[in-house]
Amino acid sequence: MKYPIRNSVIILGIVLIGIGIYSSWQMEKRLPSVDYTTFLAQLTSDEIRTVEIMGGEIRATDKYGQNFQTFAPDIKLLLPKLEERNVTIRARPEAKSFGFFESTLPLLLVIGAWMYWSRKNKQTEPAMKGKDSLVPKDVAGKVTFADVAGIDEAKEELMETVDFLRDSERFTRLGGRIPKGVLLQGPPGTGKTLLAKAIAGEAGVPFFSISGSDFVEMYVGVGASRVRHLFEEAKKQSPCIIFLDEIDAVGRSRGASGMSQGGGDEREQTLNALLVEMDGFQSDETVIIVAATNRPDVLDPALLRPGRFDRQVTILPPDVKGRAMILAVHARNIKMAKDVTMDMVAMTTPGFTGAELANLMNEAALMAARKDKEQVDLADIEEAKDKILMGVERKGMVIRDEEKKVTAYHEAGHAIIATLLPDADPVHKITIIPRGRAMGVTQQVPLDDRHSYSQEYLRDRIKILLGGRTAEQIVFNRFTTGASNDLQVATEIATRMVCEWGMSPVLGPRAYVAGDQGFLGGGRPRPLAYSEATGQLIDSEINKIIEDCLQESMIILQGKDDFLHNLARHLLEKETINGAEVEKIMKASP
Repeated sequence: MKYPIRNSVIILGIVLIGIGIYSSWQMEKRLPSVDYTTFLAQLTSDEIRTVEIMGGEIRATDKYGQNFQTFAPDIKLLLPKLEERNVTIRARPEAKSFGFFESTLPLLLVIGAWMYWSRKNKQTEPAMKGKDSLVPKDVAGKVTFADVAGIDEAKEELMETVDFLRDSERFTRLGGRIPKGVLLQGPPGTGKTLLAKAIAGEAGVPFFSISGSDFVEMYVGVGASRVRHLFEEAKKQSPCIIFLDEIDAVGRSRGASGMSQGGGDEREQTLNALLVEMDGFQSDETVIIVAATNRPDVLDPALLRPGRFDRQVTILPPDVKGRAMILAVHARNIKMAKDVTMDMVAMTTPGFTGAELANLMNEAALMAARKDKEQVDLADIEEAKDKILMGVERKGMVIRDEEKKVTAYHEAGHAIIATLLPDADPVHKITIIPRGRAMGVTQQVPLDDRHSYSQEYLRDRIKILLGGRTAEQIVFNRFTTGASNDLQVATEIATRMVCEWGMSPVLGPRAYVAGDQGFLGGGRPRPLAYSEATGQLIDSEINKIIEDCLQESMIILQGKDDFLHNLARHLLEKETINGAEVEKIMKASP
């Protein structure tokens, strides 16, 4: 049946109308009628017991219990006769008579509304006509490579794609083939979507934008139909760009576990349709597909083979030079103080992505506006960075003096070890003002960007993490829950040193966890199969790393007892001190 929902509604409507007509006929069914003369004769003979009067209509019951009806030409003349014969009289207002159309109009309206809703929501033939994704966006000149900073290598690689779109014959005249797809892969916030818009803006071509999740529906075949409609419209607008954001929502490896049967079938059919459409481009169709994902590790291999996504561009968080360029772009419309340089801000924001840097400048501008300042200065930027990294200050939180003292010594323990270890990042700021879920924070900022970590650096990192708990033990001879997150991070670093990076002299250069986890990680690395004896060695090596670092932290802090007390005292007085003040306190301590 082509339209099962519509036919069912029509049949149901006919049945309901029939029931309504039958019910009306039953209600209006007439009693046996007699003429008015006969009725008067029976009344004179005292045979009438009760009458019911409705307008001019009379329904009577005689002494034998039989019912009949008649019509009186003048009720006013009849009433005295009824009263004279002691007939029981009941009266009702005259019933309003409705025609067939009037009685069935509400029912027809309900059925019509139901049919409209069913037709609007039926999924048997989902057309993409009218969808926003089929309307190309005019981004020509609105977003260009000048608006994208900090990823120069990616821009250089994608400039060739722009040249393809501008003048494809230049590259095909020697027999070359235009690449069909470009896959932008990288962590969230690194500028993948912005880069795709910049490609279309530079080339001045139509830009179709759709998310991978828009293709996935509960009904099998809907996503595949949408893919076909999208590519049909794109071919009409050639040359153009199709941008598929979050392609991993539809492009996951076929046959992946953990899917329900319906959802898996729908995703696989949609992916198959996408693969077929990418193979179906003709040589004269200049349609470039640009896709973005955070999880290239889960994509189906058929998507990544040559002939489909020919180019794969990895976009990582920018280095210090790139961050300065990105900050300059986002500071163009912000009134900055003259002493603020983007290089200074970039130095203190390691690991920030382009989206986070944009958020930083916006938060700084909002904070300066709240204080009625005319310009944004370094203090506003620093406060905005603290808010992003550590959360908002919990000024209304009431802290007991004992808890505040423990927090001061805890953070002082972190800071002292970070100051004295040679491979540790320098201390940038210490605060015992509660922010977010933390009672205090010791912030370190590296002098330069790190792309790999030495064993010495990792061990120093564990010592710093254990420094807070060690300081509590030395001063108060007890522990608090304040070291909970420190212990989790320290254990994770030690575990990765042993199981992932081969930094155990006993186990040697071997990995005991699965490899690529993608840019988003996907939780703890999946352990590989190993024997029970190897598992015991892994546990032993992890414990040994942590215990050795704990002992070294204890030795350092015990040798700097005066420094620990002085630093904690300054923290209790000022609540927040910077790295330069820590250096002064250390030099002043014996």
